[in-house]
Amino acid sequence: MARREWPLEELTAGVRAGDRRALARAISLVENGDPLAYPLVRELYSETGRAAIVGVTGPPGVGKSSLVGALVAHLRALGRTIGVVSVDPSSPFSKGALLGDRIRLADHFNDPGVYIRSMSSRGHLGGVAESTLQAVLLLDASGKDIVFVETVGAGQSDVEVTGIADTVLLVLMPGSGDSIQALKAGIMEIPDVIAINKMDHPAAKTMLNEVRSIVRLAEPDRRPPIVLTDAVRGENVAELWEKLEEHRVALESDGRLEERRRRNLAGEVFAIASSRARSHLDAAVRGDPELARLLDAVERRELDPLSAVREIMEKVFEVDGREKAREV
Repeated sequence: MARREWPLEELTAGVRAGDRRALARAISLVENGDPLAYPLVRELYSETGRAAIVGVTGPPGVGKSSLVGALVAHLRALGRTIGVVSVDPSSPFSKGALLGDRIRLADHFNDPGVYIRSMSSRGHLGGVAESTLQAVLLLDASGKDIVFVETVGAGQSDVEVTGIADTVLLVLMPGSGDSIQALKAGIMEIPDVIAINKMDHPAAKTMLNEVRSIVRLAEPDRRPPIVLTDAVRGENVAELWEKLEEHRVALESDGRLEERRRRNLAGEVFAIASSRARSHLDAAVRGDPELARLLDAVERRELDPLSAVREIMEKVFEVDGREKAREV
């Protein structure tokens, strides 16, 4: 069956109405860099900024998807509408989403008040896909009250989720070596709330004490609350949401939410521009034998890297590479 072509006006109206098929098509356009994505996002952008964005990160295997599922169930009972973007590691062969986190959120897949989407990171560092923020904007424009962004759980690189979320939840699990490494790797600097999942584990209290000892090293206003949870049984999920909501309310009350969002959006503009420039540069070098020879000369140590950069900048971007070299 041929894929249905959506006229821009119809697709925009469908997203505004929260139509699942329109949302699926819109996010695919954004993810694939389709030309139609540009006018689509431009048309809807002014209608965003209403949803609460919660980033969920942490080492692999700690139960992030299960905890997101439990939070979704709790919020649906409160009548809230939800979007979930699960960013999966890319398959090295298909470049598609490898884990398929929608399977782990299957209880909510047919709920009309929940929209769940897996996106592949496609090799993008930082734990989130390049187009994740745009997908979040589309879910926001569709009227979702809360959007969860679950990262691939790649450790310290997951700090990039702070460039998308209003509030960041770090999920850890007792008895996990990866969780202990997360404490040491600097990922503790990014969360606004911490959940220690599988609270009945024999090592749960030990982990709680370890996390508290690390949190105490931070400035008093940067010490995130810690909640023991069990996603499978739904224990303390309501308490966890209270802490997440308290953080957002605190940000909103003193203007920090608007400041954080402005910084996030500016960062996304530069991130996308940098990605486009890198893609253009790669294509230019591959397609130009003269530029390829420059790289070969550097590899043979016949030409220094800064001289090569100067020539590439001048030819590809028509930028004075010598001026840039002096700035560096």
